[in-house]
Formats: sequence, C-alpha cells, structure tokens
Amino acid sequence: MTSNASAATPLRRLEGKVAIITGGASGIGASAVRIFHENGAKVVIADIQDEVGQKIADQLGEGVSYIRCDVSKEEDVSNLVDAAVCLHGKLDIMYSNAGVIDRPFSGILDVTKFDLDKVLGVNVMGAFWGAKHAARVMIPEKKGCILFTTSVATNIAGLSTHPYAASKCAVLGLVRNLAAELGQHGIRVNCVAPFAVATGIAGPKDPMQAEMMENMVTRWANLKGCVLKANDIATAALYLASDEASYVSGLNLVVDGGYSVVNPSMLMTISTFAENK
Repeated sequence: MTSNASAATPLRRLEGKVAIITGGASGIGASAVRIFHENGAKVVIADIQDEVGQKIADQLGEGVSYIRCDVSKEEDVSNLVDAAVCLHGKLDIMYSNAGVIDRPFSGILDVTKFDLDKVLGVNVMGAFWGAKHAARVMIPEKKGCILFTTSVATNIAGLSTHPYAASKCAVLGLVRNLAAELGQHGIRVNCVAPFAVATGIAGPKDPMQAEMMENMVTRWANLKGCVLKANDIATAALYLASDEASYVSGLNLVVDGGYSVVNPSMLMTISTFAENK
C-alpha cells in the first residue's frame, strides 16, 4: 500500500521564484499575490495603496513585501526592480497588472486629454516600464517571465471606452514584440485577458453594488454555471508564470468563457421569433 502523504502535499508551482506584482493591493493583483505566495514564490507587492498593500504583506508574512510604486513613472519602476533584486537576489517573474479605467461608457466625443493621459500613462507606460526594467535584470540571467493583464477588449469591440480599449490593444502589441525580441534570451512574455470581473478597478466598493454588478456580468456571460472571479484570472497567470508553461510565449490567454468567440445574435433572434409565433 502506498502512502498518501505526498498526495496531501500541495503542489507549489512557483517554488523558489521571485515575483513582482504591480497593482497587487486589490482585485486581480491581490488574488495573484496570494496565489503566487501559496505556490512558493517570494512576492513583492507594488501599488500606490500603501495601507492596503502593507496590510496584505503583513497578513501573508515571510516572503511577501510591499513597495510603493507609481508605474507611470519610470524611476519608480526602476527602483522597484532594483529593490526586489536587492531583497531576494533575483527576479524571475514580472507581472505588470496595474491598470485604470476612465469614465464609464463614454463615446469618442466625450474623451478628454486628461482621460487619455491617465489611462495610457498607467496601462501602457506602466507595462512598458515594467517590461524594460524586468528585461534589464533578466537578460543577463538568460531566463525569466514577463506577464501583463490585458482584456477581452483585445478580442472583441464595443465592451469598453476607447482609451481603455486602445491601451489594452497597445499592451498586446507590446507583448508580441517583446516575445519576438526576448525569446533569444530565454525570456517568455505573455498576457491574461479577462472578461469583466466585478472587483478591482472596475468594481464598486460597496458589497451590495459589487454583487449586483457580478449578477449583471454573469447574465452577459456565454458560459453558464460558474461566475468569473479575480482568482480565476490569477490562476491563469499562475499557469503562465510556472514552468508548466515553459514553451508558451507571445500568448494572449483569454479567460472569458468563450464570450469573444460567440455571437449569439442569430440564435437569440430565432428563439424570440419562435416564442412569438
């Protein structure tokens, strides 16, 4: 009879790895911090939400630290990477997850320079600086993983404002270009593209409002019987960060329950017609 002790031991898929997660104080980022830590990684939380970020680091304890970082500022990101290497001696995973949205459902005529500067500054420049400074320390080591959070808006139009869609499509273009350049150095570059998650930058703070938004998003969803949570996106990021994805690069991993590949308009029209006969 074989012992089941090994079966009871959880698989730690990031054992010995060092990860930076930007936007790690809330939403998808906070879920990724916890999941990466549970899987053996030493994690540096980067955010501008000092109190919340430090609280998560304190709760998780050894191997998790918080560093304030405004990802739109190159100097902040450069210092963040240097601090992570100083703390842990290396950097294996850079997860550029920090993001913002502008006013909801605005048309092109409503967009202001302030909106555009804000969204592109964080979503695009933050991703760019994260990649640049992660690559700076990963290239000499000839290995590493750079991740980003994009959006289902990279696959299907009309789901977001124009600045947000433009920013996420720009990040996807950056991912593909980086995969082409950095592959020669053994560095993988990928991104996770979530469907709407009722938390983080898009979700209301009030629990009742968040529940209402989640119910609304669930009604929109194509895949029924489950509800998309921040943990689902973080788990997808975990796969891409792990050695299980050792030959995966340049991928935009869409986590949307098939939403972006399904157009139900014809079936809905036929169903409505049948009901009205």
